[in-house]
Amino acid sequence: MIVLKDKNQIKLMDYACKVVRDTLFYIEEQIVPDITTFDLDKMAEEYIISKGAIPGFKGLYGFPGTLCVSIEDEVVHGIPSGRELKEGEIISVDVGSVYKEYYGDHAKTFAVGKIDNERKRLLKITKNSLMLGIDEVAPGKFIGDIGFAVQTYAEKNNLSVVKDLVGHGIGKTLHEEPQIPNYGTMNTGPKIEEGMCLAIEPMLNLGSDKIKTKEDGWTISTFDGKLSAHFEHTVAVTSDGVEILTI
Repeated sequence: MIVLKDKNQIKLMDYACKVVRDTLFYIEEQIVPDITTFDLDKMAEEYIISKGAIPGFKGLYGFPGTLCVSIEDEVVHGIPSGRELKEGEIISVDVGSVYKEYYGDHAKTFAVGKIDNERKRLLKITKNSLMLGIDEVAPGKFIGDIGFAVQTYAEKNNLSVVKDLVGHGIGKTLHEEPQIPNYGTMNTGPKIEEGMCLAIEPMLNLGSDKIKTKEDGWTISTFDGKLSAHFEHTVAVTSDGVEILTI
């Protein structure tokens, strides 16, 4: 069931979303060679709590961290650890918070120091695909329109779309209906309505769209070991179109 939110509920979500937005701004300053992903996670947790919110991922489904930290060929759900970041890598950081029962969800892929042109291009196209997907959000349009926009742009630029993982509705639970694939056909899927809140999150790969889960049971990586990037915004559907809550 798709749960529509009223203005007061969206206001609470907006605060949770601004917390995760500012958390990633803060974390970005700390992403340098030799820092561990565990250190980043600790900083994020302390920051979220300082803003009167609760880390949204920690303990959810048994996940051990505040951040999902996914490096290079890792797509999503990487567990914070003692692993040190290296110059030239990319790291996807996904973070959630809860404020007065409502979730915010946001992700970006960052450069560790200077990165090569291949990685720069991957990040740019993935971020652009997210914004093109968001451009399709308006009352009367369809969820399939979002995926169509992401997939068309990604494949035009010779990147593959991860099809086994999707965006989602969001509210009092992190994952609500509808599912939002990053591929699809125009004018298909649930109709978009005012009051929907959606987490849209393209995951694009340099190689195959196939993925696998690592031995830790959480970290999902590309099957062929090629690079992956991930960007995500939480949005609210308004009478005028769309409001990006994590911006």
